[in-house]
Amino acid sequence: MSDIFVIKKKVNSFYNKIVRVSGDKSLSIRWVLLASLAKGKSRALNLLYSDDVKASINIIKKLGIKVKLKKDFCEIYGKGLNGYKYKKNITLNAQNSGTLGRLILGLLINSDKKIKIIGDKSLSKRDFKRVADPLRKFGAKLKLTNNKNLPLDILGTKNLKPIKYYEKRGSAQCKSSILFAGLRTEGTTIIKAKKSRDHTELLFKYLKLPISLLKTKNYDLIKIKKAKKIVSFNYHIPSDISSASFFIVLTCLTENSSLTIKNVNINPSRVGIIIILKKMGVKIIFKNKRLYKGELVADIFVKGSKNLKSINCPSSLNASSIDEFLLIFLVAAKAKGISSFKDLSELNQKESPRLKWGSRILNLMGIKNIVTDSSIKIFGNPNLKIKKKIIIKNYLKDHRIFMSSAIAALVFGGEWHLHNKKSINTSFPNFLKILREIQE
Repeated sequence: MSDIFVIKKKVNSFYNKIVRVSGDKSLSIRWVLLASLAKGKSRALNLLYSDDVKASINIIKKLGIKVKLKKDFCEIYGKGLNGYKYKKNITLNAQNSGTLGRLILGLLINSDKKIKIIGDKSLSKRDFKRVADPLRKFGAKLKLTNNKNLPLDILGTKNLKPIKYYEKRGSAQCKSSILFAGLRTEGTTIIKAKKSRDHTELLFKYLKLPISLLKTKNYDLIKIKKAKKIVSFNYHIPSDISSASFFIVLTCLTENSSLTIKNVNINPSRVGIIIILKKMGVKIIFKNKRLYKGELVADIFVKGSKNLKSINCPSSLNASSIDEFLLIFLVAAKAKGISSFKDLSELNQKESPRLKWGSRILNLMGIKNIVTDSSIKIFGNPNLKIKKKIIIKNYLKDHRIFMSSAIAALVFGGEWHLHNKKSINTSFPNFLKILREIQE
């Protein structure tokens, strides 16, 4: 069976639909890890059954944790903060997940046996030195390939020392790994962190773990102490705004159409794309807003837009929209005028060098752009209609490149041949199914 997906037809206009998207990936992975440390049975509804989350489940099972996986729910039988079994010569596979690969390291710093962490080709090219360096300060030993990459070996210690850590990149993965390490360490670990996703902090506060948080304009000051226990907990995981964003952009670029996406996590550290699109003239409304276990949740209503405006995007919005920039570039492609985006070097640290790929896709579409290692200018064309064949391949199985290209094909036309359809299983296995629902 071919792993190439062909799109020859634009999306039907005049649709008015209500859809639900899959559970939030960031929350799904964090729930799996925290439930494995809790004492007793925890249950999750709407857990994302993607490859990244399945890899998380496989890892905790290798560490001796029982998991019951059903169609409608997942149960994890945690054994407490010190419940992991560290066997000799154990290898843990994070597959394509940077979140899993980095967060699990924070939980292994007290292991008494050497553990090898591996990943797929894409993950093995990503930077793990950024999290290994602070974890070494706790007392753990980490040996990386080329002093930067996977595979890596980690050997923990029982004599962990609290650290002071300045997270300068806006990486929620690095910050969260240190928070997990701090849960195992006597004393107070202090983190000064550039603004980024705060799902870990919110879950820690909900679980009444010993965390304190001071938010300032430019950074967060976080203190974490050793936890005595984690109580088992049930969680109905809200839908993922990163997944919802594909359909938000599809709709805002399709005139005379509207879409409501139910029960989406609108955590303020994740809604950069909403703020950016509103600045560009897109009508988006949050309905039925409510707080669920620390996370803000709402139904998102979006309407097709005729007159999109270009944007000089504030870099202060980068961290809260880092996974959505490929989609934002598509909106800029149809906006009137020149859009500018800067300080985006972190985009090239994802599953593929996404800033370069964003530029490449725009070039294939016929959209002029000027790209550097950390910035891009996009010269919009509101009248763009593609009538040629476009092939997207060799992108290191980056699921967001496949899905963003599918949105581009449905909006701008042409005949698109998208290789590596299976890449969507990393984060959003139901993507094509929901696309079909919208078009029916």
